[in-house]
Amino acid sequence: MHVFEVDHPATQAWKRARLQETGITFPRNLTFTPVDFETQTLEEGLQAAGCHPGKCTFFSWLGVTEYLATEVVMATLRFIASAPVESGVVFDYMLSPSLLTPAQRSRFDALAQRVASAGEPWQAFFDPALLRRDLRAMGFRTVEDSGPEEINARYFNERKDGLRVGSLSHVMKAHV
Repeated sequence: MHVFEVDHPATQAWKRARLQETGITFPRNLTFTPVDFETQTLEEGLQAAGCHPGKCTFFSWLGVTEYLATEVVMATLRFIASAPVESGVVFDYMLSPSLLTPAQRSRFDALAQRVASAGEPWQAFFDPALLRRDLRAMGFRTVEDSGPEEINARYFNERKDGLRVGSLSHVMKAHV
C-alpha cells in the first residue's frame, strides 16, 4: 500500500520539520503531497505526486472540510466518487449552525471566533440528511453518518479520563 499524505503546503512543511526534528524516518511507501485546495484540486495534487487514479483508493479526510469553501468540499467529494469501485472516504464535517441547539450554538460561536482570529475561519457546514443525499447522487453506494453519540459509544466508551467528542460535527464514511 502506498500512502499519499495530503495537506496544505505550509502545514505539511511544518509537520515534516517536526518529524525530522524527532528523528522519525519516513517510510518508503509515503509520499508527501502538498495541496492548497483553494488553488488546486485534489486530483491535480495527486497526479503531480504520482498517484494513479485507476486504483482502488481509500481517502481519510479529517480536520479539513470546515476550513474549505463548500464548493471545494463538494468538488473533492465528486472526484473521490469517480474512483474505482470499492474506493471510499471518511471525513468529518461541521453541522450547519441552523441545526444546533442554543447551547451548541454558543459553543460553536466561541470556537468559530477563536479559529477565525487565528486566520483559519470555518467556511463549510452541512445538514447530515442533505449531505447523505448528495453523496448518493454523486455515486457513493454506501453512506454512513456518525454523530457524537455513536462516535463516543464506539470509540470513547471505555476511557477513564472522560474524553469525548463534541457535538458540533459528524463523521461520514462512504464507498463507491
